Amino acid sequence: MLPMTLFEKTDRFLRNLYETAFYFSAMAVKENFRNYVGRAGTVGAPAPTIAILGNGPALADELPRLLEEKRERERDFMAVNFFAQDKRFTQLRPAYYVLSDPMFFRQTAQRERVAALYRTLNERVSWPMNLYVQYYNPERFDYRAALPNPNIRIIPFHTQMYRGFRSLEFRLYRRGLGSANFGTVVQVGEYIALLLGYKRIELYGVDHTLLEGLCVDDANRLCRADRHYYDGGEAAAPQPMFRKVPPRPYTMSVYLAEVAELFRGHEVLRDYARTLGARIVNCTRGSMIDAYERSEAKGER
Repeated sequence: MLPMTLFEKTDRFLRNLYETAFYFSAMAVKENFRNYVGRAGTVGAPAPTIAILGNGPALADELPRLLEEKRERERDFMAVNFFAQDKRFTQLRPAYYVLSDPMFFRQTAQRERVAALYRTLNERVSWPMNLYVQYYNPERFDYRAALPNPNIRIIPFHTQMYRGFRSLEFRLYRRGLGSANFGTVVQVGEYIALLLGYKRIELYGVDHTLLEGLCVDDANRLCRADRHYYDGGEAAAPQPMFRKVPPRPYTMSVYLAEVAELFRGHEVLRDYARTLGARIVNCTRGSMIDAYERSEAKGER
């Protein structure tokens, strides 16, 4: 790699300076500087390992084994999104749950499905559980009104992205002020697990086959045939893709840029974990994430 010129160094410094100033200004106006996740701490004494369950098709094969190993291996579990609707939710009894998609606190086309999830959480959670939600809540959605279950502790996390000086980025992370909201709820879960002090984080159901099933229809709309573990891993018919808030159609360039940022985020989380002496282990067979060590490679399954 060629050394940077004086102009390039100056340009990078000024960009980082601007991004840093913008971040602190946005945090002061939209959020605050409290480490809610760190203050709340863990649910009881933490296990040596935490397993984060994504929504990818691979989880359909991984869940039975995780349930079999539940008594034998010391693991805490973190679930995301609509996992509570799975009948095995009460068998796994995750101590942690993360909701980061705007549809969970804003009016969208998914509001009925979201309301059903909150009803399920209220009815089924009979053990202590930390539920992590976005601090940024412009419509002032009342999580406690939707989730009066006293077993559920609602804890906000910050979502303002920091893109300035790298030397400052990890300092903010350690204080719970940065954000790992790079594009998926699993990344937010990884960041929360690191804040809670876990030294081994295992990922299941994080296939991240985000380029699979892409197509453009005759109306020039970007479409994708999406797959999840709860629909048997079968791809549905391709559907037009929309950004959730506001609901605008995706273009190929915007979607690919977001996917690139998502995978870059995994590299950032890998590097941050190393500074803490922690390991993020990808236990999802066929996962497209190339940032983490894989359990199959070392026979750790």
